[in-house]
Amino acid sequence: MRTPHVVVVMGVAGTGKTTIGPLLAERLGVPYAEGDDFHPPANIAKMSAGTPLEDADRWPWLDAIGRWAHSRAGLGGVVSSSALKRSYRDRLRAEAPGAVFVHLTGDRALIESRMSHRQGHFMPAKLLDSQFATLQPLGPDELGVEVDVSGGPEEIADRALEALRALPSPEASAP
Repeated sequence: MRTPHVVVVMGVAGTGKTTIGPLLAERLGVPYAEGDDFHPPANIAKMSAGTPLEDADRWPWLDAIGRWAHSRAGLGGVVSSSALKRSYRDRLRAEAPGAVFVHLTGDRALIESRMSHRQGHFMPAKLLDSQFATLQPLGPDELGVEVDVSGGPEEIADRALEALRALPSPEASAP
């Protein structure tokens, strides 16, 4: 299955965006871009020190992701981004109006456990509370799906693909 849309795999840290994103891109036959790679060094240093990012830190990062998504318009792609707030998703959609969101969700204890076992990532588990406090789930007017992160990566990617296939075609609702 190919998609001309850009899929943004979103959610709090530790939900598996970096694991599920490439699996989903492979199933869709489109390229994957790792959202963390768009962060400027100052953002990574801040998060590594255990300091949550502020909106002013996030705008250039979101703009860079948005530019990538825009470059994939009509071609398709998958990119990861926490996209925790509606305003962040709005900013991404301003660059890539056809973006579809896959919100990875799960039990806080499961997510924290996964975070504590991952190696070499700059985001410490102690920032998870700030991530959940910031999170604004997808609104009913936002094109996207929620996918539970319990189970293995292949199972989660399959659920995400199934949920995306069940969405109405954006073209069908266009005027």
